Amino acid sequence: VQLVESGGGLVQVGGSLRLSCAASGSFFGIDEMGWYRQAPEKQRELVARITGGGSTNYADSVKGRFTISRDNAKNTVYLQMNNLRPEDTAVYYCKADLISGKGAYPYWGQGTQVTVSS
Repeated sequence: VQLVESGGGLVQVGGSLRLSCAASGSFFGIDEMGWYRQAPEKQRELVARITGGGSTNYADSVKGRFTISRDNAKNTVYLQMNNLRPEDTAVYYCKADLISGKGAYPYWGQGTQVTVSS
């Protein structure tokens, strides 16, 4: 099982990026999926998450600017990031709770760097 992220990069203030994270391997399904980020010398924090039923939750700092979505047929979660700010600079990680015969277990992607320049 692995989660592969893509879409990070360097963008100017006010710009946009779209992150993708695809899950592959052997599992029955996916429960909650989410995006977290970690800036230098800071703890990892939740950015946004989405349940299997499509309910979403966002950090206050990204509400109105970021949108999380998922394509269950592709086992993929997306994060559309608009109006990016320098404080959004971080390594972004996706997380997915993958369902196996023994229950749901969290898996993490390798991380993708997002850098917002002013």
